[in-house]
Amino acid sequence: MVEELLRQHGKPEKEVYFDLENSGLVPQEVVEAMLPYFNKRGYGHPSITHKIGWEAYEVVHTTRELVASTISAPDPENIVFTHSGTEANNLAILGFGLANRNKPGKIIVSAIEHLSVILPAEQLEKIFGFKVMRVPVTEEGFVLPEIFEAYMDKDTVLVSIQAVNHEIGTIEPIEELVKIAKDLNPNVVFHVDAADAYGKLRIDVKKTDIDLLTISSHKILGPKGVGALYVKPGTRIEKVIFGQLSTQSLWPGVENVPAIAGFKKAVELAFKNFDENVAKMRSLRDMLMKGIVDNVTDVLINGPTGDKRAPDNVNIAFLGVEGEALTLEFSLRGIYVSSGSACTSRMLEPSHVLLAIGRRHEEAHGSILFKVSRYHSEEDINYAVEQIPPAVERLRKISAIKNK
Repeated sequence: MVEELLRQHGKPEKEVYFDLENSGLVPQEVVEAMLPYFNKRGYGHPSITHKIGWEAYEVVHTTRELVASTISAPDPENIVFTHSGTEANNLAILGFGLANRNKPGKIIVSAIEHLSVILPAEQLEKIFGFKVMRVPVTEEGFVLPEIFEAYMDKDTVLVSIQAVNHEIGTIEPIEELVKIAKDLNPNVVFHVDAADAYGKLRIDVKKTDIDLLTISSHKILGPKGVGALYVKPGTRIEKVIFGQLSTQSLWPGVENVPAIAGFKKAVELAFKNFDENVAKMRSLRDMLMKGIVDNVTDVLINGPTGDKRAPDNVNIAFLGVEGEALTLEFSLRGIYVSSGSACTSRMLEPSHVLLAIGRRHEEAHGSILFKVSRYHSEEDINYAVEQIPPAVERLRKISAIKNK
């Protein structure tokens, strides 16, 4: 199908990949950091006491040390490796539920959390009798502290709020929300899904008093197959998968050592020249957003603007056209994006995040998510801004939505 479409339309003069929410390129330095651990060194089991096992363990341990240092975690042993951010979220939510199943209380999440938080929380409600409350958000996706406080009480045992929303880039007031929660119940456990914040915002788990925090490798251009969960000392959670233990009790099995080595390099690259990297992404984000808004009529920005938005996130609703049609049209022009929610893009249901901020179904279905990185250039943005208006115009001319 793809080859036939390309034959009909011709090869695009340039390719620009903006689908970094779903996954993306792995820099050459990261690939090179992984390669030795497939067959040169450290290809053994990291818990085995021989040279190759020790080499593997060294990768796991030094990566823990590095990740811990970037979030001010008190001890590298507080970092648990999983195989994805989804697994880390499940370990946080379900692991808490298993540890506290005899005293089920209230769980608070926001209405726009990632499904890997919402769905495990609903399982705890179904199986153990926890009560899950979804806090509504503003039209820009913010959890207002005064609304959160109204939901919070002494029966609340677990809170899970994202640092940054994965679809619309809203930066939540986590420090303020943690303080409200712990003032009302000092024993509450506060989980933060930081998959879309890590490497783009400064995070200090000690200062903010976060109990559990999720990180994902591929969200910082590391390899897929690695996630991490920070667990504050003294936080009661239990493992949710069972098997032969490796170097960590909460996630049994053999660690993905080559991927962890790649994750380590990706962390190094993300935090090297951190401020410059973030400033570049923010500049490209604003350039792309302004270019679309100035050159395409009938568009809506999903989420906030300025410093309250993640530096890499652009989410635009193109009215009068389907998002799936846009992703295909853009693709033929060499621009790669995702429509609606990255996690529901192959389903007919609109994004729960966009519906929660008040978008109508047709607005949600016509929304496109772009994410920029430090590897993009102004030339990439200019090409996208040049190609997007005629693509939207062509589709609007034939769109059934426009003609309704």
